[in-house]
Amino acid sequence: MEIAELAELLRPFAELNPQQLADTLTYINLLQKWNSRINLTAVRRPQEMVTRHFGESFFAAQTLLAKDYAGTILDLGSGAGFPGVPMAMSAARATVTLIESNGKKAAFLNEVIRILKLPNVVVFSRRAEEYPSSSSLVVMRAIEHFEASLVLASRLVELEGRLAVMIGGAQVDRAISLVPRCRWEQPILVPASQSRVLLIGTL
Repeated sequence: MEIAELAELLRPFAELNPQQLADTLTYINLLQKWNSRINLTAVRRPQEMVTRHFGESFFAAQTLLAKDYAGTILDLGSGAGFPGVPMAMSAARATVTLIESNGKKAAFLNEVIRILKLPNVVVFSRRAEEYPSSSSLVVMRAIEHFEASLVLASRLVELEGRLAVMIGGAQVDRAISLVPRCRWEQPILVPASQSRVLLIGTL
């Protein structure tokens, strides 16, 4: 994939600078290489990886973060690094923690951090229940055991912090009912999607 094609695929979601585009291309190549050995994502085509994973993550970053955002971000169940790594690429002053208990996936995340030289990112390679702190922004995307994970995520948000989840539109009412302590905003439709939304609540 060339930089120009990558930029065009990402344009509906976010505008990236040249360094971010170059780093994203490196990230895609790493993801493809590792995906042949461990199951990081069921998506195999690079173009689909861009729109499904990177586009959605950069859209979340653009929506949630000012360029000078310097708070803490917690990515619960980070998997292959979405949306946490693109968020770290978008906000260099933020401190991002990727929670991923799967050892092989955690190893991949540490390799991404090393190759992309992201000093503002760390991996917490244990269960989220063991995480000892809270965060000003907790994000969650494509998580197993959605209901239990959402409740757990809400417990990791600081008072007046935000919880942001990327879910299907059909899950919105259930999400709102599970965390009534949040002041939920209207869900935001993800570009190029029929039903995926970004749902943001303030604790």
